[in-house]
Amino acid sequence: MKHLFAPLFLFSVVLTFGQSQVSKIQRAESIARTFLKKEHIPGMAISVSQHGRLIWSEGFGYTHLKTKTPVETDKTIFRIASISKCITAVALGKLVDDGIIDLNKSVYYYLPEYPRKRYDFTVKQLGGNIAGIRHYKNNKEYALNKKMSITEGLNLFKYDPLLWKPGTKYRYSSLGFVLLSSIMETAAKIPFSTFVNESIFKPLKMDSTHMEHSDAPTQNITEFHKLNLLRKPVISKPIANEYKVAAGGFLSTSEDLIKFGNELITPQIISKNVLSKLTTSQRLDNGYKTGYGIGLSIRTSVNQTPKYYHTGGGMGSSSILCVYPEEGIVICVLTNLSGVSMVEFGNALESVFLK
Repeated sequence: MKHLFAPLFLFSVVLTFGQSQVSKIQRAESIARTFLKKEHIPGMAISVSQHGRLIWSEGFGYTHLKTKTPVETDKTIFRIASISKCITAVALGKLVDDGIIDLNKSVYYYLPEYPRKRYDFTVKQLGGNIAGIRHYKNNKEYALNKKMSITEGLNLFKYDPLLWKPGTKYRYSSLGFVLLSSIMETAAKIPFSTFVNESIFKPLKMDSTHMEHSDAPTQNITEFHKLNLLRKPVISKPIANEYKVAAGGFLSTSEDLIKFGNELITPQIISKNVLSKLTTSQRLDNGYKTGYGIGLSIRTSVNQTPKYYHTGGGMGSSSILCVYPEEGIVICVLTNLSGVSMVEFGNALESVFLK
């Protein structure tokens, strides 16, 4: 999308959105430029919608530093990292609606060959990070550059014991979503990425969103960066995300993710009943709310209204997707730099657009 404040567009923007909305966008743009500079981010895409309509969509910086290729919000493809979990959750919801998966059934009902643990645990507990499945052991495991299928990826952790009795503690687990994707493709009798493409991306017209293939080039994809000791961006090491696609292996644009975010406000693919299950905080056995539903963090906004969001942190990427159902607002930010804390920036944009 073209730069929203180019002189040729300013007058039409004022007519379309009104002076108040333009003022908000100008404030947000200033905050974004400060954030980009402070964090040394090579390139960033920000898109915001209200009531299903884009009200701001702008690229900052570059996809490739050598060529100075500018970021374009409708074209530039980023790693979305753990925002992938939100997509997995909606795909799971579709399987629930279709009667293929029951959230309260045991994992072993769907994967009887999965190694038995001391305790049983359910699909819902797995999607809510309360099943006791561990996260990555270390950075080497997190940054593994070995192409594997989902089934092969299970070998990284499937023989490890549960960390605790399911339902008694919360701990974020990307490997739990690898197991969840194995359940989904087994129950649906179709490869996970194929199912997500057919049931989510095609209906929502997310034409630039797909699984990353580590051995195949992707058109319009950004380079991915990390900061060196001098806090200068350099190219990140390669990584293979195929086995953990459900946890963090999808590629997308900020404008495609706006389409997805609006599904969490006005669902077209899944029922409102199932959406409610995804967006309701789970509880531990002692009644404590975890602040996580299935694939979504659940909080309240500056307006004390519901907020669903997820951050992502991958090799050469940091991202955030925020959804505000009562205000009808979706905010998405994608960057091509590792290790950027996105929550504070997301909160800053929230304060601009929700007030």
